[in-house]
Amino acid sequence: MSATLDRFRRPLRNLRISVTDRCNLRCRYCMPEAEYVWLPRKDLLSFEEISALVDVFMSLGVDKVRITGGEPLLRHDVPTLVGMLAGKPGLRDLAMTTNGVLLADHVAALRAAGLGRVTVSLDTLRADRSKTLSQRSTHPRVLAGIASVAPAGFTGTKIDTVAMRGVNDDELVDLIEYGRTVPAEVRFIEYMDVGGATTWSPDLVLSRADMLATLRDHYGEITPLRNTDAAPADRFALPDGTTFGIVSSTTQPFCATCDRSRLTADGMWFRCLYAMEGTNLRDPLRDGASFDELRELIGGIWSARTDQGAVDRLAERDRMPFVPVDALRSNPHLEMHTRGG
Repeated sequence: MSATLDRFRRPLRNLRISVTDRCNLRCRYCMPEAEYVWLPRKDLLSFEEISALVDVFMSLGVDKVRITGGEPLLRHDVPTLVGMLAGKPGLRDLAMTTNGVLLADHVAALRAAGLGRVTVSLDTLRADRSKTLSQRSTHPRVLAGIASVAPAGFTGTKIDTVAMRGVNDDELVDLIEYGRTVPAEVRFIEYMDVGGATTWSPDLVLSRADMLATLRDHYGEITPLRNTDAAPADRFALPDGTTFGIVSSTTQPFCATCDRSRLTADGMWFRCLYAMEGTNLRDPLRDGASFDELRELIGGIWSARTDQGAVDRLAERDRMPFVPVDALRSNPHLEMHTRGG
C-alpha cells in the first residue's frame, strides 16, 4: 500500500496513539503544574474504536504504530489492545513508549500480546535528581522496569532522555554507559517548548552541537550514521561501535521528513506537536461513518497538510513557552501528555 503524501510529499506512515492522558509522574518539563483538566472518560476511545481507526490509517499507508500516553500502562488491560493491533497484516512496527514505573508488572503480558519494541523514558541515573524532575520517588521502579525488558525477550529497546542544560547535562556519558548494560540505545532529546512545557526557556536547551561536543571530549571521534527511515533521531556511532541518537527538534528541526501524526485518547487527530487544532475522528466514527468516509476524511486532510511547526518556532524571535498555562487549562488537547509526546 503506497502512503498518502502531503503538500511537501511527506508520507502518512507513522501513527502515535495515546490511550490515556493520565500520568503517574509530574515531570517538570512536561507536567509541572499542580492541577490538570482531564479528558472525560466517556469520550475515551474503546479498544475496538482504536482498532477500527488503525485499519483506516493503514489503508492510507500507515505501517508503524506507537502506543503512548500520558502513561499508557495506566490504561486498564492495554495488552488486549496490543494483541488487537499486533495481528493486523501490514503493520511493520508496533512499539510502546512508557515511563517505566509499571513496566516490570506488565512486560511479560505485553510481549506475549505481540508488542514489538519498548522505549522507556529515563532522564537521570540519580534517584535524588529523578525525584526533583518527576516529583515522585519512583526511580527504583523505573530501573527495575528497564531491567525487565531484555529478559522478557524484547530487542531494539531505546531509552529516551530529555537533556537539559544545568539539570542533567553532566550525565550524557553515564547514560550511554548504562545503555550498554541494559542493553538499549540512548536517544537524547532537546528540550522542546510544546504543550505543558510552561517553564521552558532557551537557556535550558542543551543543543545537539553541545551534546556532541561533550561526548567527543570523552569518547573521541563520533561517526554520523546514515538514516534509513524518517525516524526523528539522528544516529551516531562511538569508536567502539556503540550507537546513540539525538532528536534535535528545537535547534535543527526534522519537519522536512516528518511522517508522524498523533491520535489522542479521545479521538482527536493532530498532524504536528505544535498544531493548535486537530480533527475530531471520534464523533464521525460513533455517528456511523463508513470505512470509506473515514478514509476520505483522513486522506484529504493529510494530503493538504503543510505543518512545519518546529521550523516555524525556530524562526521566531524572543521565543518563549509555546502555550500559556491558562490556555492549557481551557483546552487540554494542547497538552503534550494528552497528544502522546
